[in-house]
Amino acid sequence: MLGTTILLALGAAQAADIVDTAKSAGSFNTLVKAVQAAGLVDTLKGPGPFTVFAPTDEAFAKVPKDKLDALLKDKAALAKVLTYHVVPGKVLAADVKPGAVKTVQGSNLKVSTGGGAVMVDNAKVVKTDIAADNGVIHVIDTVVMPK
Repeated sequence: MLGTTILLALGAAQAADIVDTAKSAGSFNTLVKAVQAAGLVDTLKGPGPFTVFAPTDEAFAKVPKDKLDALLKDKAALAKVLTYHVVPGKVLAADVKPGAVKTVQGSNLKVSTGGGAVMVDNAKVVKTDIAADNGVIHVIDTVVMPK
């Protein structure tokens, strides 16, 4: 019985979409709340593939509380910010190249790779290649805002 439970748990972990992967990580609670508030859950549970530059709870904590609260209440603005963190396709860390990358939101993110660090606009990538069945998550330390 225990073996079956472990196998089921492993199977579920391997079949998690972007949203469920973010939820289970435990460090993206604000991001998940924002995705829900923006009505993007179904999109990010869709077939993708997507590459998500996911800000941690600590990254969201850097945003002034009044600005974050206002953003969470403005569905259109929130969707614009969140989709700026998503790139179509599955881009693994080994495939990242410096330059402009078109986001789902429509603007370009600036990716740079100097000094041994990968930056996305002004955010540092702190963990890469968290696999989901419909894409990949790269963890960033700052919420990036579209221009």
